[in-house]
Amino acid sequence: MFKFKLSLLLSVLLSLGALAQNRTLDSLRNLIDLHPNRDTSRVMLILDYVGSAVNENTTLLLPMLNEMISISREQNFKAGIQTGYVTAQIYYSDRSDMAKAMIYADSAFESFKGDTNRRAVINKAYLHHNVGSDYSKMGDFEQAVHHFTRAAEILEKYRSSVVGSVYNGIATVYEQMKEPAKAMEYNYKALDVAEKNGDKPTIARRRMGIITAHLSASHFKEADSLLKIVAPMVKETQDLYSMLMYHQSLGVVQENRKDYTHATVNLTKAYELARDNNAPYEEVTMLGPLTRVLTSAGNLTEAKRLLDTLLKKSIDGQMAFGQLSAYANIAGWYTAKGDFKTANDWLVKRSALQDSITTADMKNKVTMMETRYQVKGKDNEIKLLQVEKQNQELKIKQKEELNYILIGSAIALLIILILLYLNHHNKQKLQQQRITELETEKQLTATEAVLKGEEQERTRLAKDLHDGLGGMLSGIRHSFFTMKGNLVMTPDNQQAFERGIDMLDSSIREMRRVAHNMMPEVLVKYGLDTALRDFCIDINKSGALDVNYQSIGLDDTSIDQTTSIAIYRIAQELLNNSIRHAAASSAIVQLTKTDGRLTLTVEDDGKGFDPENLEKAEGIGWQNIRNRVDFLKGKIDIQSSPGKGSSVMIEVNI
Repeated sequence: MFKFKLSLLLSVLLSLGALAQNRTLDSLRNLIDLHPNRDTSRVMLILDYVGSAVNENTTLLLPMLNEMISISREQNFKAGIQTGYVTAQIYYSDRSDMAKAMIYADSAFESFKGDTNRRAVINKAYLHHNVGSDYSKMGDFEQAVHHFTRAAEILEKYRSSVVGSVYNGIATVYEQMKEPAKAMEYNYKALDVAEKNGDKPTIARRRMGIITAHLSASHFKEADSLLKIVAPMVKETQDLYSMLMYHQSLGVVQENRKDYTHATVNLTKAYELARDNNAPYEEVTMLGPLTRVLTSAGNLTEAKRLLDTLLKKSIDGQMAFGQLSAYANIAGWYTAKGDFKTANDWLVKRSALQDSITTADMKNKVTMMETRYQVKGKDNEIKLLQVEKQNQELKIKQKEELNYILIGSAIALLIILILLYLNHHNKQKLQQQRITELETEKQLTATEAVLKGEEQERTRLAKDLHDGLGGMLSGIRHSFFTMKGNLVMTPDNQQAFERGIDMLDSSIREMRRVAHNMMPEVLVKYGLDTALRDFCIDINKSGALDVNYQSIGLDDTSIDQTTSIAIYRIAQELLNNSIRHAAASSAIVQLTKTDGRLTLTVEDDGKGFDPENLEKAEGIGWQNIRNRVDFLKGKIDIQSSPGKGSSVMIEVNI
């Protein structure tokens, strides 16, 4: 099908353009050069040039257009301003620069505000039509219908003879929206306008548009009936578009009836009309159904020749729809030949091409959506074109701004120097901080090594005492009991022997206690909570101190052995301090786990001390406690004063 773009001639051009339209662009340019004054006469000369060149690829069009707008604004020439903006909208729309097209459309609508002149009102309707077409291209059908409807409302009142083109645009939008009933309604409205005007070529085109819509919906009977009605008018007008569409539509109807002979004749006529009138898009469009009919009719030789032509023209002209048609029809041709494998290969090619087209369409839709939302956020071109005035003001203030720039540069340089200094200073601080961290890390590593060595030595000694000395003492005790059974002793000797055995038992128990304190087995086997509880029970049994042990949140909690040993040793040291130094009678030991943190608290009712004196203390006990806390990266809080007991809280992450 032909791609027709509606060219609504602006009434501004009709009322202002005083020169003949058949003059060449060069002669029009010469006339402009002969009138250098920036007045309305030059505007009309430029207007004539712009009207002739708007569809030409000339580099002078845009500069001329901008000059026309500039002069019109200087002279407050409203018609020139309006025409300039509307023409700029057409210029950028034709070049698919929708963002700029919409900017100039906004400016044009602004310039029409309050202008009740008939010419201005009609041109505003044309602008609505053009903007509706742009929104249709961008896929914003709601806005497209809105602008087309506004154009129709105005033209129905002021220029009903051209409103049919607007109805045709609305019909196209509804076809894109897959609303065939609404599309058909506006197709008939467009036909009604054409019939009232008595314009037979337009009537023929509108009827062919309706027939095409019926064929798209597979309404072949309705299309056939309408073709019989329009046939005399197509023959009479000899309108190229109508003739081409008539023969194509008739051929499709005949193909549906399997009348391949007549279908071939009509589709061939349509193809030859397109070819002879240098219309490559229409050639490709007509070759699709023609090659399909030739294949169905069994004329495979001619079908293959035209299929090769279809494929070449589609590829050369970058017409993807033609390639899809060619691949499908070539597959049909090989199917008719009985070569199903080759047919399938062409269908696979078609599927791959369709996928790539779908991907490209998605990208285009995304791009159009981005453009649409950019357009919605733009200010009117009136603001944009105020740049020209601002440039003049900038020239006047150039020297003043140059001074500001120099002062600003000096300030910026000073700020840069300050920032460089601060950056250098911060780097030094960071380096020093890193050194400190490394030293702390080194100290913690050393502490870790000492503590691990200490625990390893304690473990070794405990094992030696238990397995070595303990075994020996137990052996000696066994030997004594064996000897007792073989000796005859006096009562005094019997009593001395029993005292010796008791002393030996006490030694064994003391040795086991020392070994247990050095590395309690219960800590390794059952964990920190049980070990601390047993340790406090042992102290209670010894009578040295009344200890109340409490644990919270430690059920089913696993604490690694390194942390457990360190906390256990800290608790041992704190309770030993309560016994040896604080002369306490009672103490509370509390072990709590909450939110990944382990807290040990030891309180006593002893004589207390001044926490500040701990920094000067030479005793190894507090130093060991601090080393273990630092090793665990924990916190220590000491609350005490003379005569009021003490409270020490250790908090570490687990």
